[in-house]
Amino acid sequence: MTFNTPLLVTFVAYLLLILYVGVKAYKRTHNLGDYILGGRKLGPVVTALSVGASDMSGWLLLGLPGAIYLSGISEIWIGIGLIIGAYCNWYFVAKPLRVFSAHASDSLTLPDYFENRFDDKTRILRVSSSFVILLFFTFYTASGLVGGAILFENSFGMEYSTALLAGAFIIVGYTFVGGFLAVVWTDAFQAILMLAAIIIAPAAVISDAGGVSALAEQMRAVSPGSTSLFSGLTLLGFVSLMAWGLGYVGQPHILARFMAAESPAKLVSARRIAMLWMIFVLLGSVATGLAGIAYFADAPLVNPETVFITLSQSLFNPWVAGVITAAILSAIMSTIDSQLLVSSSVISEDFYRVFVRPGASDAELLAVSRGAVVIIALVALLIASDRDSRVLDLVSYAWAGFGAAFGPLIVFSLFWRKMTALSAVVGMLLGAITVVIWSNLSGGIFDLYEIVPGFLLSSLAIVGISLLRPETKPSTLAQYDAAVRLTAQS
Repeated sequence: MTFNTPLLVTFVAYLLLILYVGVKAYKRTHNLGDYILGGRKLGPVVTALSVGASDMSGWLLLGLPGAIYLSGISEIWIGIGLIIGAYCNWYFVAKPLRVFSAHASDSLTLPDYFENRFDDKTRILRVSSSFVILLFFTFYTASGLVGGAILFENSFGMEYSTALLAGAFIIVGYTFVGGFLAVVWTDAFQAILMLAAIIIAPAAVISDAGGVSALAEQMRAVSPGSTSLFSGLTLLGFVSLMAWGLGYVGQPHILARFMAAESPAKLVSARRIAMLWMIFVLLGSVATGLAGIAYFADAPLVNPETVFITLSQSLFNPWVAGVITAAILSAIMSTIDSQLLVSSSVISEDFYRVFVRPGASDAELLAVSRGAVVIIALVALLIASDRDSRVLDLVSYAWAGFGAAFGPLIVFSLFWRKMTALSAVVGMLLGAITVVIWSNLSGGIFDLYEIVPGFLLSSLAIVGISLLRPETKPSTLAQYDAAVRLTAQS
């Protein structure tokens, strides 16, 4: 194990800052509502940056640049699909969900919201949605741990297993202590750091190459199709890349930020900030992968997902490289902490409080949530222990699972008055099961990204069942109508 002193000092200083934030947040976390949603007090800037940081994760600085490095600019369609999906999520879903979740018995989690929205006395909707969250978030968390391991392995010469444990310890530490406030405060700072890092690295390569045109020529010399938007892209491939945008409406860690906003009105300005940030970081991520094609022409990378790490450490002095290394960890941490928090809240709020100890105190529920953070992280570590794991593959699977299971359910719950609990359960489970089965098949139509059939079948099930047996309970319909009026007034 070898250490570059300036790199290590800069990196450790950043980690100490993050832990300090966790301790400060701990002092302001007094009950489960604070731990899960920060008391619904997030301002627009923090909401916007936290959504962006928790969304992008390590795939922004590792997975996406790696895909671009391998396949060229044709992979940019992932980013375009994501931008369209994110904007629709902010514009159509954010405000209604903030109103509906608060109006439905002040719901703190998505399973809580689903049960209260449809007045599901059977608890089937709560249990099944909780299971879906735990299943796919375990894989999502594993993707972040793999990203952390790649970072420590390449930056400090650690063995993969040691690097995996080191990253997990750091991330779990401040999430365990500070809860939601620690997560969103660090997310806001991490979003700014990520933006700076992802722009600086490709800009340096472009400058060194003599400009964009010169860099493009170098790329074409190395890989003739790397500058073509449709090089090697089939119709199924194009649809699959664009379909990533469908996933936004079903991601619990993003939806939790909408639910935690200070007020529905503040989400308008938050949307503008978030979308601007997102466009810049995605462009930077794509530019990083493209720059790597030319920069590493003579010594191709063994692991393409290390392109940003290797670029930053090759281009800059160790002190700057230390800051950029911290930015990469920021991208990884900002999503894992959110996923651990949502998963732990499901265990404490949707299982423990409901089925084990209905009268549990806030202190007891906080302890359960913190314990759940550790347990979920351990399971994710087992998945991530496979040395051949790829960040983008794990993210792709979890993203599809949530998008297909929760996407249609969220949209119809907000915009269709007569949707029922039965259609919600069937649609959600059908979407999740389709993703699990489809992802294990290959060839022909099965090369289509699994989120597409999952989202479609889930939507059809919800529509079909709700048309055959529409909601008729006066109390449920009255609650929906009241939430619609509140949304219009906000």
